[in-house]
Parts: sequence; C-alpha cells; structure tokens
Amino acid sequence: MITRLNHVAVVVPDLAVAAKTYESVLGATVSAPQSLKEHGVTVVFVELDNTRIELLEPLGDGSPLSNFLARNADGGMHHLCLEVNDILAARDELVANGARILGDGNPKPGAHGKPVLFLHPKDFHGCLLELEEA
Repeated sequence: MITRLNHVAVVVPDLAVAAKTYESVLGATVSAPQSLKEHGVTVVFVELDNTRIELLEPLGDGSPLSNFLARNADGGMHHLCLEVNDILAARDELVANGARILGDGNPKPGAHGKPVLFLHPKDFHGCLLELEEA
C-alpha cells in the first residue's frame, strides 16, 4: 500500500525564523511559504535528495496546530507523510482493517496539490500519519 516517505512535518512557532535556520545553519534549500487555508497552516519545504522536511506554522486562530503549539511551545515533530498510489483504495483498505481516518474521510488537496488524508495517531502507536497520493 505505502510506497515511500514523502516528508517529515515539524510544527514551528515562527516559520520565517525556522526557514532561515535551515537555510543558514544547514545550507538547505527552502521553498517559498504557501498558505493552505483548508488545512489552517502555512508551510515551507526543506528540499533533500531523498525526501523533504515540511515546516508548518498555524494559519489563523482556528488552526489545528494551535493546540499542538500550546502543548509544545518550541514546536516539534508533527507527522509523517507516506505516499500511496491510490488514496481512495488505501482509505477503503485501511477502514476495512480498523484504522480511523480523521475528518470526514474524504481526501483534500495538500501542499503539493495532490489528495491527502490523515490517520488517527492512536491507530499507529502515537504517530500521526498523512497519506498523499503519488
């Protein structure tokens, strides 16, 4: 079902400061910020040869990341994003196997314009998983 790691997501309290750190300290290439209103986040991607690091900042007061930062003021790892070839088939198989899909269960466009779903962390040993259609 899963094909490869797409990215590791890290929530940060200040996206501009975090992006500058990755650029100046690690010498990484960082994308321009992108606001995703339907997800309540602003993101940048740190580009690596074999994957990406997604830096996330809350967008607006209703952001799902607000609670995360309330518990982790300095930020921290938020989720892993795994690729699947067919997100609807993956969703149906996961649900049939007892996994819970967060939200209404329907994929939404993610930062790359591809459909994504999130899986309940309690079903994956405390790790929030995002699935993205390849």
